[in-house]
Amino acid sequence: MLSSISDIRRDYMLKSFDESHAASNPFDQFKDWWEEATSVEIDEVNAMTLATVDLNGKPSARIVLLKGYTHDGFVFFTNYESAKGQELQANPNAALLFFWKELERQIRIEGRVEKISEADSDAYFHSRPAGSRIGAWVSPQSKVIPGRSFLEENYQKLLLQYPDENQVPRPPHWGGYIVKPESFEFWQGRSSRLHDRLRFTQNDSGEWVRDRLAP
Repeated sequence: MLSSISDIRRDYMLKSFDESHAASNPFDQFKDWWEEATSVEIDEVNAMTLATVDLNGKPSARIVLLKGYTHDGFVFFTNYESAKGQELQANPNAALLFFWKELERQIRIEGRVEKISEADSDAYFHSRPAGSRIGAWVSPQSKVIPGRSFLEENYQKLLLQYPDENQVPRPPHWGGYIVKPESFEFWQGRSSRLHDRLRFTQNDSGEWVRDRLAP
């Protein structure tokens, strides 16, 4: 079995990415790649890995969904009392990773995380489907529960409590975070593992500096 796993490989030959094709600003480069990714059939194109670290330096990673981005940063929503919420409270440094295999591309983003405003969290919460709004109340995310029935019973109780789905309020423990980037890396797969990697970091003046990294 080990030999069969080690034999799995793919030669990336779809595209190239060099300095002449790259934007001078990483947010503009993200926009270019994002628009291309959303124009092809990528399932859950907004899925991204979020990596956090706890107080003991132990890393943890999971998939979350991008729900918006501007030149300020990248927004996602979750339970503030979840494992990732507690880790971000203790250490606000985090990393994001997008992998779009259909385009043979990755985007890595590292930065600091802050909560977004309550008004913005409210606005997004009330745009969610009714079931998801109730689910935010039902699930004590990352906590040990006795079984599936715990969730299903709580869900039914909340349905009775809020028969009008438009009246479901946002839980105080649920809302949005924004990852404010300090570095970006744009990775384009190339043949023979000679991939293109362009990194953007900020200098002391706050200007973005672009470098090529060896693959």
